[in-house]
Amino acid sequence: MLTRINQKNGEELSILGFGCMRFPTRAGGIDEPRAIKMIHNAIEKGVNYFDTAYIYHGGKSESLLGKALMGGYRERVKIATKLPPFMVKNLDNAKKIFNTQLERLQTDYIDYYLLHMLTDKAGFDRLVDMGVLKWIEELKAKGKIKNIGFSFHGAKNEFEQILRAYPWEFCQIQYNYMDENNQATKDGLILANEMGIPVIVMEPLRGGKLVTNLPEDVKKVFAECNRDRSPAEWALRWIWNHPQVNVVLSGMSDEAQVEDNIRIASDSYANSLTDEELGVFDNVKRILHERTKIPCTACGYCMPCPAGVDIPGCFSHYNDKYLIGKKGIRFQYYRNLGAVAARPSYASQCINCGKCESHCPQEISIRSELKTVSKELESILYKAGIAVARKVMKIK
Repeated sequence: MLTRINQKNGEELSILGFGCMRFPTRAGGIDEPRAIKMIHNAIEKGVNYFDTAYIYHGGKSESLLGKALMGGYRERVKIATKLPPFMVKNLDNAKKIFNTQLERLQTDYIDYYLLHMLTDKAGFDRLVDMGVLKWIEELKAKGKIKNIGFSFHGAKNEFEQILRAYPWEFCQIQYNYMDENNQATKDGLILANEMGIPVIVMEPLRGGKLVTNLPEDVKKVFAECNRDRSPAEWALRWIWNHPQVNVVLSGMSDEAQVEDNIRIASDSYANSLTDEELGVFDNVKRILHERTKIPCTACGYCMPCPAGVDIPGCFSHYNDKYLIGKKGIRFQYYRNLGAVAARPSYASQCINCGKCESHCPQEISIRSELKTVSKELESILYKAGIAVARKVMKIK
């Protein structure tokens, strides 16, 4: 496992971080035995940065990580977790959340504490005015927090304003070869590095979109370079090629992903990609940008929907129609989000409340896009067909 130095405090951080948002699930909850075993395996092989949040897995992620780090593992890793500003109504509210996080994680300090999903300077200012930053600084003085940072999902100019507004000790941004010019952008990555602020990267595979169901012509571009790499390996190596990146978070959901990512992280050096390899990404990006209709990363921040719509699922099926031209996509949409789903979750169930849009890191016009999905994937007989199928299969 390769490491890179945190320029703020001199700590060696594994270049691969374990993102705790996509643990394996079973019967609607985290498959605890599998997840704990995966965490232990990762630690034994050098992963020392674990990223969770108050809201991941409905609050179960922190608890699972706390359980997994018992028995001497806690001392071997750095825990990163997040305060959700959209749930903070006042300072006492923030304090209650933090104390709950310590209890869940079974620890008396957090190594890397983030303000979760800031999108603009105004959101940061709100927390300052509320006294949240002063309180976090007091926690740091007491040793309950070691490093203060933020995760970001917004526009480039807002990222730069937030970077300059506080003496941050690290930041977390979405960055991958498709988002080089989106959100914080490469310019933001370079600026943070120039300011001496360590950068943690999330969504390196765009919620799996840079791995699964890639168009055949994209697969062909990768294959013609003769490097014997999976799309995931190509994507991860592209990020680690940037010397400004300290840690790349991967939301690993099975044992094979853990093993493969650790293997890749063992020899992914900065500035190691050749001109030929970088040219491969130029061709891949051109193809994908031409075909992606909705820039959803399946992060799930828009969920749960009050009306029961599976928003990421709807967008995934819609994008697949254009990305891979897959035959039968309408049937898959009908089946997966209607006929056999535990509860129907198709696009036209949207009640236009807009709650989802206030939480979307990509700033997608979700209500409008759901109307488009419904128009293209739901026929006149769609709802009637679902009702009949569920009645036949005795699904309520």
